[in-house]
Amino acid sequence: MRALRFGAGLVGLLAVCAAWASIPLRPAIADPAAPRPNVILILSDDEDVAIHRYMPKTKALIEDQGVSFDNYFVTYSLCCPSRATTLRGQYSHNHRIQGNILPSGGGHKFRTLGHDQSTIATWLHDAGYYTGLIGKYMNQYEPNEQTYVPPGWDEWYAAGHDYYNYVLNENGRHVSYGSKPDDYLTDVIARHTVSAIRRAAGTGKPFFFFVTPYAPHGPATAAPRHADLFADTPYPRPVSFDEADVSDKPAHIRDLPPLSAEQIAWIEDMYRRRLRSLQAMDDMVESIVNTLEAVGQLENTYIIYTSDNGWHMGEHRQQYGKTTAYEEDIRVPFVMRGPGVSKGGRVTQMVLNNDLAPSVAAMAGVMPPSFADGRSFLPLLQDPTQPWRRSFGIERRQTETDGLVGAATFHAVRTEEWTYVEYATGECELYDLTADPHQLANMAATADPAFLKELAQRAAELANCAGANCREIEDAPVGATLKVAVSK
Repeated sequence: MRALRFGAGLVGLLAVCAAWASIPLRPAIADPAAPRPNVILILSDDEDVAIHRYMPKTKALIEDQGVSFDNYFVTYSLCCPSRATTLRGQYSHNHRIQGNILPSGGGHKFRTLGHDQSTIATWLHDAGYYTGLIGKYMNQYEPNEQTYVPPGWDEWYAAGHDYYNYVLNENGRHVSYGSKPDDYLTDVIARHTVSAIRRAAGTGKPFFFFVTPYAPHGPATAAPRHADLFADTPYPRPVSFDEADVSDKPAHIRDLPPLSAEQIAWIEDMYRRRLRSLQAMDDMVESIVNTLEAVGQLENTYIIYTSDNGWHMGEHRQQYGKTTAYEEDIRVPFVMRGPGVSKGGRVTQMVLNNDLAPSVAAMAGVMPPSFADGRSFLPLLQDPTQPWRRSFGIERRQTETDGLVGAATFHAVRTEEWTYVEYATGECELYDLTADPHQLANMAATADPAFLKELAQRAAELANCAGANCREIEDAPVGATLKVAVSK
């Protein structure tokens, strides 16, 4: 990958990252005299990599004007745990939000644990940023039931889980929306974001907005203007779709029958619905970029677009869902543009949602607290050849299923070449991602025992790491004892 070019502003921010070893308990503000950029973080809901290519405006306005992260992953592929990680930069086993509802997770638990007292919002707000959340916050935070606004947010427009007929918590006040075209949630979020940008630009402060639409989450309702699009677009079927032989998979996959005609028809319909629902998101990105340009802040603003988790439909016989360690669930789109970022760049290293909060903090010149497990990815943009993580952990510790399909408790390790999964049942999976990117052939039964032991050890270490120790473990070599039998 070619090196990206950066101006002096970003190079200066990289000095913050270099001081990682001395991270304090509370954020430390960098040189307050240095100009600070704005940051807009857009987080979609359940968007997999494959459907992201149906957002041409986002590609033209963000990806083509900046950089794409080709190997960006979430470490817990479920809404609330992933959002907690985004806000605090921690693995789920450290922030302890491991499901969408009590007792394992949800917004109530996040607040009870005191986590909302220290998030990317409070870090930047304490450093003088004007901040706002616009859209979905966390599961079990119901705007029609609560007026609570967490610390660190100057503007708060929290939404629930409906595209129409919903209530927003607008800065502590309940505001009801109906079923008219103008009430479509993604468009309402777009309008609030545009207004917030204009207000923030008038304060003279740098600003951070966390924009979190509900799309393309089911039922994936489209805006009326997009309702007739993609009527004949077929669902792409990778070789893992309705996998023919699952005899080597764990029981919760092995026991699934082949997909029925009705299930496949549902998948085709939902795919088209998801594509339609993304089009208003694409319009929202355009309105945000146009507004930033109108107020003279586009060139001084980092714009990040990503998702809270991936999504599968039909792979490995699973009709739908997002809670596995398979690639379609943990790999999500990630594109960004910003001050000094070269156009058309690509990052191939493994970057995580654990890294989002530390990276946004670095953009703002703020050092995150020592509890953060992730790291800033900004140094990669300057020098993509520098040492980087060689593995990361994937988790699922939720005890209640919350109606999710194919739920299973596991911990796993993902390296550049391998995925190794250990389930609570004692079953294991091992995939050679170079030879088998669709994860068809489970090699756990044929791999060299020493290699399996090494991967199991790494998975266990990552499942119990914290703070700087996570980064040390992730950076350590893995695969030194690699001797894999390829009889399968």
